[in-house]
Amino acid sequence: MPIYEGGQNICGASIGVLCLESYFPKPPGHIKNPSSLPFPVLYEMIDGITVPTLLNNPTPELLAPFIEGAKRLEAEGVRAITGSCGFLALFQKELAAAVSVPVFASSLIQVPLAFHMTGANAPVGVLTADASALTPRHFEGVGAAGIPVSVQGLEDTSEFAEVILRNTRTRMDTDLIEAEVLEAARRLRHQSPEIRSLVLECTDLPPYAARLQQELQLPVFDLTTLAQMAHTVATRETYSGIMPWT
Repeated sequence: MPIYEGGQNICGASIGVLCLESYFPKPPGHIKNPSSLPFPVLYEMIDGITVPTLLNNPTPELLAPFIEGAKRLEAEGVRAITGSCGFLALFQKELAAAVSVPVFASSLIQVPLAFHMTGANAPVGVLTADASALTPRHFEGVGAAGIPVSVQGLEDTSEFAEVILRNTRTRMDTDLIEAEVLEAARRLRHQSPEIRSLVLECTDLPPYAARLQQELQLPVFDLTTLAQMAHTVATRETYSGIMPWT
């Protein structure tokens, strides 16, 4: 066996997650539910920063604790780092510059990929927690400035907005959330029937990705698809198989 330097409290996690503080349920598909992914992840809680804080008051002062958290994850040996909220797109460049491992702070980093994969001739549909809080700066932060998008938010819902956006309680009706998410997707399709792909900004939406795909019949990108790609590129393994006899 090789000799390792050590220094890590926990070993073997490929992806580190910078976590906002929230206590509502995280169904399978959510990045903060470790059963969502087929590999180990390591979580770093950023105490005191909630979804409403990041969406409604994203001041520069918020960046420092995320950078500190990213450095702690790097020191623990993760191969790549992500976050638990797509609105961290604002800090993508700074976080990536602060550590030596890859950072994909937001699922929105897939917007250019979705655009070019589907012909580069139609806007990318973006389903977000709050369209009023999603600004051009978020897209610029992940290199998606200039990519045409059609955005639909969930800020006018009842269950999703009360539990996730306003943080008024922790109890959550996931069937009602799913119905609200599907209705938002229908509104997005109605306002932009030309979209050819869908990117889920919000980490609370991947649990409903399969239903969304059935509804829209489009490729659906989210943080779990991105995390699986990042894991693969950061932990390459030798292929096994056969070749013809020489």
